[in-house]
Amino acid sequence: MADTKLVRLEKIGAIGVIVVDNPPVNALSPGVPEGILECLDAANADPEVKAMVLIGAGRSFIAGADIRQFGKGRPRPTRRTHDALEASTKPVVAAIHGYALGGGLENALGCHYRMAVVSAKVGLPEVLIGILPGGGGTQRLPRLIGPKAALEMIVSGRHVPAEEARGLAILDAVVPADADLRAEAVRFAERVADKRPLPRVSEMTEKLAEAKREPGLFDAMRKSIARRARNQKAPYNCIAAVEAACTLPFIQGLQRERELFEELENSDEARALRYAFFAEREAAKLPDIPAKTPVRAIATVAVVGAGTMGGGIAMSCADFGLPVKIMDATPEALARGMERVKRNYETSVQRGSLAADEMARRLALIEPVAGYDDIGGCDLVIEAVFEELPAKLPVFAELDRVMKPGALMLSNTSALDIDAIAGATKRPQDVAGSHFFSPANVMKLLEVVKGAESSKETIATAMAFGKRIGKISVACGNCDGFLANRSRAPFNSEMVILLEEGALPEQVDKVMVDFGYPMGPFAVGDLAGLDIGYAGRKRRAEANPNYRKLPIADRLVEMGRFGQKTNAGWYRYEKGDRAPHPDPEVARIIKEVAGEMKVPQRTLDDGEILRRLLFSSVNEACQIIEEAIAYRASDVDVMWLYGFGFPRYRGGLMFWADGIGVREVYNQIALWHQQYGERWAPSPLLRRLAESGTPFREARPPAR
Repeated sequence: MADTKLVRLEKIGAIGVIVVDNPPVNALSPGVPEGILECLDAANADPEVKAMVLIGAGRSFIAGADIRQFGKGRPRPTRRTHDALEASTKPVVAAIHGYALGGGLENALGCHYRMAVVSAKVGLPEVLIGILPGGGGTQRLPRLIGPKAALEMIVSGRHVPAEEARGLAILDAVVPADADLRAEAVRFAERVADKRPLPRVSEMTEKLAEAKREPGLFDAMRKSIARRARNQKAPYNCIAAVEAACTLPFIQGLQRERELFEELENSDEARALRYAFFAEREAAKLPDIPAKTPVRAIATVAVVGAGTMGGGIAMSCADFGLPVKIMDATPEALARGMERVKRNYETSVQRGSLAADEMARRLALIEPVAGYDDIGGCDLVIEAVFEELPAKLPVFAELDRVMKPGALMLSNTSALDIDAIAGATKRPQDVAGSHFFSPANVMKLLEVVKGAESSKETIATAMAFGKRIGKISVACGNCDGFLANRSRAPFNSEMVILLEEGALPEQVDKVMVDFGYPMGPFAVGDLAGLDIGYAGRKRRAEANPNYRKLPIADRLVEMGRFGQKTNAGWYRYEKGDRAPHPDPEVARIIKEVAGEMKVPQRTLDDGEILRRLLFSSVNEACQIIEEAIAYRASDVDVMWLYGFGFPRYRGGLMFWADGIGVREVYNQIALWHQQYGERWAPSPLLRRLAESGTPFREARPPAR
C-alpha cells in the first residue's frame, strides 16, 4: 500500500476493517485519501471479505480535511474517496467516535451505513473557515435528512451530537460510550453483508420533495442570516449549493458544488478565517514555557465575589462539570449572587438552550459558602471583587492565609497591576491574572496575565484551566490594561475625540457595524455602563498628568447618564426597550463641550473614522509587542476576535492591517502624528516593520 502508516486494512473474519491512523485527529492529509482508496480496492478484490468498516485510530474518526492544504492550488483528484466508498460493491459501515467533521462526515455519507458512540459529534463546519463542503456534503446531506435540516447544519457549521444525528437519520445506530465500537461495527457489518441493494445516499430523492412543498425555503434562509452574515459570501454559497441539490441531478449538483467551492477557497474571507483558525491554536503555544511544563490538577475551584462577574465565572466552571465554591462579603450579597446565577440558568431553559435537568445539575455544582476558611482546600481560587486595588489586596492576604500549598490564586482584573496583587501574598509564584470578559459565562476569551514572579507552572496551569472550561486562553505580560484593554484604549479615546471634531455617536456606530461589528462602540459602552470607563480614566489621570482627558464622555457620566442602566448614555432608551435612540441632548452636549475646547467642527467621512479608530490600536499593539507584553501579533488578533467582537471574516486587527499594507499604515500614522500630536507617535516597531517591509503578522518582540 501507498502508506500503511496512515491507513491500513485489517481483516476480522469476513469483515475488512479500514483503519485511518493519522494522529492527532486523523485529518485527510496527503496520503490518507490515497490510503483509503487502496484499502477499499483491496477489500473489494478480496473474495473472503464480505463487508467493510471504516474507522479511525486514536481519539477520533476523521476530523476533516487538512486546512493547511487549502488555498495552495491542490491538484483535483481523479477519484474521490466518498464517491469510491459509495460505489463499493460491498457494504461499508462508517464507525464514528470523537468527531466526523467536514471531509470526515462526507466520507461517512459515502458509506452505506453509519454508526457512532453516543459521545461522538458530526458536522459540516466549512462555513466557519469561509468555504463550503466541497466533497459532496451539500448534495448528499439534503438527500439523507431533507434540505431544511441540511441547510441549518451547513449554514451554521455546528457540531451535532450523536443522538441528535440519529434522530435526523444521519446515523443508523448509536452505541454506549463504553462500548467496543470496533467490535460493534464488525457485528453490524456482518448483519448487513448480504443485504442488497446497497443504500447509496446519492440515489435517495424522497427527502428532496420538502423543497417543492416549501418553495420559499431557500429565500427564507437567506433572509434569516442577512444580519449575521453581512459582508460574507460563504453562507450564501452554502445555501446555493443545497438549492442545487434540490434542482439538479446528482452529478450536476456535484459540479455546481465544486464551482461554488472554488469561488470561495482563495477569497479574502476564506484566507482571513483560515488565519483566525490557526491564530487561535498558536495562542496556546508559549515560547518561554516548555510544552512539557507540569500542569497542576484542578478538581475544585473557589470564587471570591458573587457579583455579576463572580457568578458568571462560577457558571463557567459548573457548565464544564467543575465543582465551585462561591463566597461574598455578606450573606445578603451571596444570596443575591446565587439568585442571579439561577435566573441566568432559568433564562437558558426558557429559551430552550438548556434542559431543566441539566440546569439542576449545574446549580448543584455551585456551592455558596460562608467565608475564607471554607475554600482553603480548593485547587484554584479566582478573586472577582471590585476593580480597585485597595479592594483586592486584603482579599489576597486572606487567600494567602487559608489556601493550601500549591493552590493557584488568580485575580479577575482587566487592568490592575498583577505584581502589586501578588505582593499581598508570601507566594507570588502562585499568583497570576485571569481576565474574564463580560458576561463571563458567555464570552470565550480568557486573558492570562503573567506577573514578574508567576511560575511557568502557574501560567501553564491557568492556560489549561481556561481550555478546560471552554475558553480561548491567551497569555500576556503585566502592564496597565494588559494586552486586550491596553490595545483597545486608543480606539476608545479616538472614538470620543472624533465627536469633538464633529462626528456623532450614531455615525461612528454605523461605520463599525457596516465594517462587521455586531454593535457599534457607543452602543456597547451604554450596555457595559459608562461609569466603568469613567472610573478607569480617573485612575489613569491620577497616575499620569499627561493623560488625555475625554471631556464629552466625562460630562455625560457626571450628568448621571451611565447608559442602559439609567436609560440614558450616548443614546436614549425607552423603558423596557434596549434599542438605542439618537438623542438631541447628546448632540447638544457634544457641540457645547467642543466649543468650550475651541475645537472646530467639520464633517468626517466614514473612511477616516474607520481608519482612525483601528489604526490607533494597531499602533498601540505594535508598542505592546515592542515591550514584550505580547508574544506575537496573532495574539492581538485572537484577543480582538473573542474579546471585542472584531469581525472574524476579517481575520483580526493586525491581519486586517496587513491587508492595507504596513507601509501605508505607517505613513498615515506619521501624518496624523504631525497633525494631532503625540498620541499618534508611531511605535518604533511599526517604523521598523515599514522600513523592512515586514508584515504585521510576523511581528515579534525584539531580542533582549
